[in-house]
Amino acid sequence: MSKSQNPSKSDQTTEGFTDAERAAMRERARELKATRRGSRMDKTDGESTVLKKIAEMQEPDRSMAERLHAIIKASAPTLSPKTWYGMPAYANQEGKVVCFFQAAQKFGTRYATLGFTDAAKLDEEAMWPVAFALKELGPVEESRISALVKRAASTV
Repeated sequence: MSKSQNPSKSDQTTEGFTDAERAAMRERARELKATRRGSRMDKTDGESTVLKKIAEMQEPDRSMAERLHAIIKASAPTLSPKTWYGMPAYANQEGKVVCFFQAAQKFGTRYATLGFTDAAKLDEEAMWPVAFALKELGPVEESRISALVKRAASTV
């Protein structure tokens, strides 16, 4: 079996970064280079880029990412879609990523991840979660995600 047919095998290394990690860093470098060249993406450009990344995903990640995209847009319309390390992400008005989706297949994990950065307003006492494992999205999970995203995007 070739490396491209089995990403989890090709991503295993004993030292340094995996192939998938290096690819994510290259994607981030391209994103930063595009920003430095003054090609500030508007909300429409960011959304089309995110939708393209989602369309490239395999199932079940694709369906989950499509649903998350809709939930995030509805729950926090002030957040702008963009890519971050090649993943769908959503930034505040200052351009800082607030939350992101990482497909399970990206790094060969058994679950996808919805993550929040330090720009998210999720602070709760001295400790709070910043990433959530996603195996599937039902009404309970969707409601919880909607509430988290609203709170994360709040300005207070």
